[in-house]
Amino acid sequence: MKKTMVSLAAVAALTTGAMAADRGIDIVTTGQAVLYYQTADVDVAGDDGFFDSSNSRANVGLQLNLNADLKNNFTFGSQLSYLGTAGLENNLVDSVMQQNNSSLINSDSSNDIMLTKIFVAKKIGNTTVKIGRQELPKSLSPLAFSEGWNVFKNTFDAILAVNTDLPNTTLVGAYVSKSNKNGFAADISDFSDLTVDGLPIGKGAYLLTAQTTAIPMTTFTASYYTLHNVGDHSPLGSGANTPSISADAYWLDAKIADKSLPMGLSLGIQYGNVDPDTLEDTTAYGVKIGAKPMPALTLCAAYTDVDDGAVSVSNVGTGVKTPLYTQMIANQNAIKLDSETYMVKAAYSLGDMGTVIAQYADTDAGKANRNGDNNDYNEFDFIYKLKAGGVDYLAAYVMTDYDNDSALSSTHDTDIIRFWARYNF
Repeated sequence: MKKTMVSLAAVAALTTGAMAADRGIDIVTTGQAVLYYQTADVDVAGDDGFFDSSNSRANVGLQLNLNADLKNNFTFGSQLSYLGTAGLENNLVDSVMQQNNSSLINSDSSNDIMLTKIFVAKKIGNTTVKIGRQELPKSLSPLAFSEGWNVFKNTFDAILAVNTDLPNTTLVGAYVSKSNKNGFAADISDFSDLTVDGLPIGKGAYLLTAQTTAIPMTTFTASYYTLHNVGDHSPLGSGANTPSISADAYWLDAKIADKSLPMGLSLGIQYGNVDPDTLEDTTAYGVKIGAKPMPALTLCAAYTDVDDGAVSVSNVGTGVKTPLYTQMIANQNAIKLDSETYMVKAAYSLGDMGTVIAQYADTDAGKANRNGDNNDYNEFDFIYKLKAGGVDYLAAYVMTDYDNDSALSSTHDTDIIRFWARYNF
């Protein structure tokens, strides 16, 4: 972290002239530099396999955060994000993990810089109100959250209020209008409507969350969303559109853990329901249990069930990941609707040599599953994490297997190699 004295004229140049330039303020600068690479081997005729440029994606990214105390309990934050390829497309890849300003490969790099955060916050007593472009954590907003799996996290245009007047309790209220997306090659400069199953929520979402640790050994979170003006949506396979509707969504999560429990035992329980007007609602629930039988080893087992309602259970900010306990690297489409999923996970610490993680999930798919009618799915992930020389590294090998893997199917058995390095400053 670096703390510098600058004039507001310099800040204005970076924040579209949001402040006057008549006095100095303290600016705290942080950021990250990222190298991200992914390649795949797809079980389909004509595929060239791992490391072929047609199956490979890469980005070089840089983010700079500027945060300031504006006095009188006002604070300001902004984030500039650069995404490029550093010429990797000349030999190694022909696509990117994320794009900026609709730039893919061989683009004008002068267009590759984006203002991904800009907000002003005010603290009044035990309440903080933040207005502008910002991240939303999954712990407090389980159905509209910032995902960390890609090069950079997605952010939201939102009005957020957080209150801590009640003992051991956090209350959150928010209006969330737009998000940049976070799928493969999604454009982080495209702040567009929230979505349900790829269809827009034209009037945004209202959120209320209460999180408390007042119950012994338990962190309990309850969230309620009103999703306005969901775009024309039809139940899967119905062949008919339904006029624009609204939906209510609920999400409950209880985590039970305490140092006094034997072997580091922990328990998680989650329940969710998305209820669109005039359409069948979708209900999800999950349980997980964790243990630490020895200091270096952590174990986890989880089960989730999502019924065959009209809409999927997923992040309405991106349409990609889910809040389900069984979410792994690549299984989101398999688990988000009409599915039963079992997952086991083991993580072993090697000390200064990093951490190895192995996890496996098996999904029993129903007729409305987002991978197709009864297309059962399983996935194995092997992950190695290391921090060395101030840089965080991740290397992952992912093996996926579909029950219906054929030339006529849009789902194919795929193996993935993913690598990234992040330097946070």
